[in-house]
Amino acid sequence: MGLLEGKTALVTGAGTGIGRESALLLAAEGATVVLVGRRQHILDEVAAVIKDADGTALTRSTHIENADEVRELVEWAKDVAGPVDILVNNAGSAGKVLNVRWISEAEWNAVMGVNLTAVYLLTQAVLPDMLAHGGGTIVTVSSLAAVRPNLLGGAAYGAAKAGVRNFMTYLHNTFRNDMIRATCILPGEVNTPIMDNRAAPPSEETRAAMVQPEDVARAVLLCASLPQRTVVEELVIAPTLLRDTSADIETSRWVGAPEDVRDNTAP
Repeated sequence: MGLLEGKTALVTGAGTGIGRESALLLAAEGATVVLVGRRQHILDEVAAVIKDADGTALTRSTHIENADEVRELVEWAKDVAGPVDILVNNAGSAGKVLNVRWISEAEWNAVMGVNLTAVYLLTQAVLPDMLAHGGGTIVTVSSLAAVRPNLLGGAAYGAAKAGVRNFMTYLHNTFRNDMIRATCILPGEVNTPIMDNRAAPPSEETRAAMVQPEDVARAVLLCASLPQRTVVEELVIAPTLLRDTSADIETSRWVGAPEDVRDNTAP
């Protein structure tokens, strides 16, 4: 018997990176894992890996910043796998324009939608069943950008990740006596595909020294599999090696700047 036998776990951003590795570990401990993301074929590939290891996985492509799609997702998961016992809010998106001077309202709203609004929508959707069944676990992957914001993650990303950190503390303070466990994980730089979107994508050697997706996934599993009497309120996971990011930050400063401003000001 695995630690999560009989549990249903819904994981967002489950196609790659932290979400994929978390789904694999949760399934290995016996959970029925609902894999959520935008690219169905990627989700299907992860589901195949889980099934090959004798686990149980279901997939559903969903825009999690859309309230109607989230409600349909949670109802569908309940019908095919049972009420969600474990929600892993992992999906995240960093914008391309990182300096608040240049970011458009549309890009700001898009980053907020995936990183903050989606967490609220998913939490609101699963809470009634968790409360009715006497408890549940909600793990949200935030970022160290929530407490150390800079131009690496950008204005919108840092603000959104600070928002979900605050929201998870709110959930903990409000529902802990209903046996709802709310955990916020704050990773430093993680070697995930999001690094490809950086203004100055790091080298393979630099990525190898970062936190790896499986490192964070082990923390997700810990938070989800501890006895219900115990909650990890917040957990910081950072690379041991502190790298020099000054050049990356300077590059990020000018992404999206008007050409005339950049020509006259940028190095």
